[in-house]
Amino acid sequence: MARGTADTTLVKQGYSKVAYTEDTILDFKNCANPESGALYFMENHMKIQHPTKGAMDFAPFDYQYELIKNYNDYRYSINMLGRQMGKTTVAAGYLLWYAMFKPDSTLLVAAHKAAGAQEIMQRIRYAYESVPDHIRAGVTEYNKGSISFDNGSRIVSATTTENTGRGMSLTLIYLDEFAFVPPRIAKEFWASLSPTLATGGRAIITSTPNNDDDTFASIWKQACRTFDETGEEQDVGTNGFKSLMAKWDEHPERDDDWAIEERSRIGEERFRREHECEFVIYDETLISPLRLLELAGVDPLYRSGQVRWYKNPSPECMYTVSLDPSAGTGGDNAAIQVIELPTMIQVAEWSNNRVPIEGQIKVMMEVMQYIKENGGYQIYWTVENNTIGEAALVVIRDTGEESFPGEMLHEPKKIQGKKGRKGFHTTHKSKIESCLILKRLIENDKIKLKSKPLVSELKNFVARGNSFSGKPGEFDDLVMSLTLSIRMIEFISTFEDDVYNVVNSSLGLGDGDWITGDDDEDTPLPISII
Repeated sequence: MARGTADTTLVKQGYSKVAYTEDTILDFKNCANPESGALYFMENHMKIQHPTKGAMDFAPFDYQYELIKNYNDYRYSINMLGRQMGKTTVAAGYLLWYAMFKPDSTLLVAAHKAAGAQEIMQRIRYAYESVPDHIRAGVTEYNKGSISFDNGSRIVSATTTENTGRGMSLTLIYLDEFAFVPPRIAKEFWASLSPTLATGGRAIITSTPNNDDDTFASIWKQACRTFDETGEEQDVGTNGFKSLMAKWDEHPERDDDWAIEERSRIGEERFRREHECEFVIYDETLISPLRLLELAGVDPLYRSGQVRWYKNPSPECMYTVSLDPSAGTGGDNAAIQVIELPTMIQVAEWSNNRVPIEGQIKVMMEVMQYIKENGGYQIYWTVENNTIGEAALVVIRDTGEESFPGEMLHEPKKIQGKKGRKGFHTTHKSKIESCLILKRLIENDKIKLKSKPLVSELKNFVARGNSFSGKPGEFDDLVMSLTLSIRMIEFISTFEDDVYNVVNSSLGLGDGDWITGDDDEDTPLPISII
């Protein structure tokens, strides 16, 4: 029996008997058709809640027809859609149809936030409650986070974590706003999901774009590669996913006037990301999102051990080699950056979180030796001397500073009232200064970054409180090693005219305007960087 009257039925109880007529039998058969049933069901029986018009029948737009077709016809589907394009409505209808007409199925709805998962489940419940009894499956469990039907199918919702869905035998997984799941979580989650997909599971991924090198972007780009090795175009991408993109202008209720107003309201960057489906980063990154969109990085020219080399050393150039050390116990990475001067080209890079201090110093020495043997006429090097950096200084002392090719640079100014220390000491003030200078150099295209891992870190290097750092759970060691290089370059510019001219031209500074790295936290910045 159903709960409520014929007009107010909410939930059909499990294993209830229904009297069928010829018309209702035909209607049920049309809904159950594996090829056309989903669309038929949604057009004829699905109700939606319009934000201004209230309850109404679902009338799909053209791109929503395509979405439904792709969901049904392809095992893997990835979809990039602008904001408020009705992707949640389509998902709710399709998932409900699938659960009711595909017995013994387990469907997982995973969203980057709990509220997102609950919103999808709410729409599923709303649609279910509007369906006539002769169509819908009976319910054995009906709550905010899950629905179980008497045909053995169930829909479960969850926030996307590394372990979401682990251990479940999933028939279909729906990932909502997957681009906004924290990168490490998304990567681990997708890796853990692979066994389920490999054994016959289906996947639907929908999102507005975010970072162009996150897991969603990677899946999307592979899905868009539809030409095989012979040049023949395939129906799906190299990863087996069918891709679909729908921008704002495909919505029949939006026109140029709407776009002008929306651009004015949210700004160009957000509009391009949220409505034109461009990979413009959402967070408050150090580097402008539009500039980050242009940074791609390249593969190394060659490798020497774990050192990635992007350019051969030149006898006409000098080089900075900076080491941001780590404990080498599996936590933060130690990182080395090599910058060519005055060209400001990133030449090489290294990072590792398992190499002990002694090994880190050895790698740095080998990098400098390689530069010297291959033409570099002058090498400047340093290490950050904070915390674990003290141990690095001990290794350098025991090795003998004179054993290292090049000249070790030290803080250009002593901390007032304190004994000078070798290397560079990072304070809150010096970190902010070097970050903002780096921002100018990158955005004015005065420094040439080659490393894909570095670019990836920059895309996750965001404002946090009154400073900058990697997003929670993300590395920022390559970036911090680069800021150490920037401080070295700042110092070198005081006695190398070519370096001074290159860097000052990007910052728009006059003589004497360089920030010198004074560690007095109370001293205001002499210039405005932003």
